[in-house]
Amino acid sequence: MHPWGKWGRSFVGYGTHAARAALADAGLEWRDVGSVVGANTMRCGYPGYVAGATFAQALGWQGARVTSVYAACASGAQAVNTARSQILGGLADVVLVVGADSAPKGFFAPAGGERPDDPDWLRFRVLGATNPAYFALYARRRMALYGDTPEDFAQVKVKNAAAGALNPLARYRTPVSAAEVAASAVVADPLRLLDICATSDGGAALVLSSMEFARRHGHPDPVRIRAVSTVTPTYPKAVLDLPDIATDSAAVVSPAPHSFRASIARAAYEEAGIGPEDLSLAEVYDLSTALELEWYEDIGLCAAGEGAKLLRDGVTSLGGRVPVNTSGGLASFGEAVPAQALAQVCELTWQLRGTAGDRQVPGARTGITANQGLFGHGSAVVAVR
Repeated sequence: MHPWGKWGRSFVGYGTHAARAALADAGLEWRDVGSVVGANTMRCGYPGYVAGATFAQALGWQGARVTSVYAACASGAQAVNTARSQILGGLADVVLVVGADSAPKGFFAPAGGERPDDPDWLRFRVLGATNPAYFALYARRRMALYGDTPEDFAQVKVKNAAAGALNPLARYRTPVSAAEVAASAVVADPLRLLDICATSDGGAALVLSSMEFARRHGHPDPVRIRAVSTVTPTYPKAVLDLPDIATDSAAVVSPAPHSFRASIARAAYEEAGIGPEDLSLAEVYDLSTALELEWYEDIGLCAAGEGAKLLRDGVTSLGGRVPVNTSGGLASFGEAVPAQALAQVCELTWQLRGTAGDRQVPGARTGITANQGLFGHGSAVVAVR
């Protein structure tokens, strides 16, 4: 990875830094790579739209197959899925996956001017609902349904900041108290500034290969990708006339008895042949503190409405039964959209190798990542050792 922050440089530099680090970690040369999959960044102009080729050019043309993938926040996991499919399909023995972003300060404005067919543009311009407003609606819903409080939300930030303080790649490495969260400015009631993730620059990369290739190149027991879920929502349109831009449903009617986010995790568990009870840790997309509590329930760590209790009991903290966001999460990194889902898999890899330092989960054997991209892009990766 390239450390997260506001570095003010091109995403290409962040991505190639991460790519070279990943190749060195794997003990490979750039010329050994048979395919490059780049996660796109729409904010960075034409090079960002063709990220795979942009990174291949920056590393030096050597004839590798190239692919570029865009799936909003799920871009990195979709890139992993593409790489994995190429390997399983016999198109390449080793694939380099890269994602990086150079993000502007403040809200992520939709790219490309006026776009009335773009749900992001509509949400910003017609509803005035920037991302923090969207997160606040989820928070208010939890408060109404389950009795969650702003104090519960603040404890998510406290937990993640404590983990981020132990991560040399994180942007924010200072512990935070609940009182500091409560004293920060209100952004979208009930969420305060420290409840919401920042925007950041950063880069992450992975080297994926077949098991045979890994063993031939000195990795007899590598971390393995057991499943990648990239499902889309399922809605009972015959019963509920929901708009196509919807990305979640509270409807408990057939054939969609679960929320979209829960279906993302369920598909990953089914492919991997495991359940939430098998997890050693999880990395989830904490765009806001309240949303992390939703993810606890969606990935099956507890029943609906019990996320705050799980947090209060210390289950998801370092040292708990199933630590969540041992990296420090977006609370500590900020959001570099095409890199973040890859950064989640990096954290799983270090944890499963036992090389995560002071934030290490003892005996970690199985982990899951989870996030959700706009337009109904699901994203979950299960890794095992």
